[in-house]
Amino acid sequence: MTPVLMSLMAPTSGSGGGSMGLLLFQFGAIILIFYFLLIRPQSKARKKHAEILAALKKGDDVTTAGGIIGKVKEIKDDRVTIESGTASLVIERARIVRVGENVSPTA
Repeated sequence: MTPVLMSLMAPTSGSGGGSMGLLLFQFGAIILIFYFLLIRPQSKARKKHAEILAALKKGDDVTTAGGIIGKVKEIKDDRVTIESGTASLVIERARIVRVGENVSPTA
């Protein structure tokens, strides 16, 4: 362990004022770790998925979250009609995880 970490973790002698500052520092560090390891990457992935879905157009090859592969036949708001084999399926736009070669990072 580095000397800086050891001094931060060592109990302080004297008044409790220094330990309150240390506690706030630790809480702040935990919040920063959560932000950079969990929250920020998730929001980036959601944004990329939204961009992929916004660029969806008729004739694109898509794969759904359920594993259905087909071509986009029609787009209406949040519903997409795809043709898979001889069947036509209506699915929610948000359930599309791959458009062509673009794979959603949330898949």
